[in-house]
Amino acid sequence: MRIRATVAAVSGALALSALAVPAAQATGSHSYSHDDVQKAAQAAREATDGKSAYTGSTGEDGEPYPLDVTFSAVKVNNGKPIVVGISNKVTVPVTFTVTHAADVDIHAADTYLDVELYRGAYENQDNWLVGPDWPVCTDVSATKANCKSTIEADPTWDLLGNEDATTWKADGYLLDFNDQDPLGEEIDWSQVGFAGAGDLATTKLQRYSKLTVNAAPEPVKKGKTVTVTGKLSRANWDDLAYHGYTLQSVKLQFRKKTSSTYTTLKTIKSDSTGNLKTTTTATVDGYFRYSFAGTSTTPAVNATGDYVDVQ
Repeated sequence: MRIRATVAAVSGALALSALAVPAAQATGSHSYSHDDVQKAAQAAREATDGKSAYTGSTGEDGEPYPLDVTFSAVKVNNGKPIVVGISNKVTVPVTFTVTHAADVDIHAADTYLDVELYRGAYENQDNWLVGPDWPVCTDVSATKANCKSTIEADPTWDLLGNEDATTWKADGYLLDFNDQDPLGEEIDWSQVGFAGAGDLATTKLQRYSKLTVNAAPEPVKKGKTVTVTGKLSRANWDDLAYHGYTLQSVKLQFRKKTSSTYTTLKTIKSDSTGNLKTTTTATVDGYFRYSFAGTSTTPAVNATGDYVDVQ
């Protein structure tokens, strides 16, 4: 698994002179990738003392000068949690609005604009998630644009471990390099414009959950005991495997063959390995399933019903 290293907390020209990283393949009209430019945005946040919106006076002492740009109406994954397993890359939509001064060209080739996710402090992030492509922004006036983009979460690359199953925040930035090479050693950072803002929205990153069920015997005589077993498990981002989710409340539910609605029979807890086991009395033909309501780190999940023929 990749271990992402955050940029060291330094300031001013020292922070910005440490940005020499390999150039990436062009994305759209831009010559650098999100990961390349994100390092510059991180250093700019540190150089401006992590202000939610940089409002410094001028670009002095090798620091970027402030741009009149704000971000609003940020929405990640349509307001739903981002659920990630142990191998598949998950891509979710992001929408936002950018309002800017008339002299700020957000579409310029040397201007980089993005909204990303982070956890930890805004000025020195513990981890971050970005998208595969730069946002597509549509002007609605001379000073406002609506933008669409995506954010990716790859458990084998982007996530540090189970500590990432928490609430993340969105931040936005705009860097105007004014025809300078963003990764050049001779760049004059006092000629680079920057706007940044943190805590624009929140979203939860959750560990994908699984739930199984098996009801036996099949068939069973009416009035006899049915034993229902199963297992509740979830993704572990520390070792990229699924492990039992222990000591969690799970409902045993039943649906008659002629019905479309499940009814809760009882609530039990998963054991120390995530296993489930209980008994009930056979009455009519129908489907048994387990149902888990979810937690802040793990989404709700229902097992696929197991049919039992009652004779």
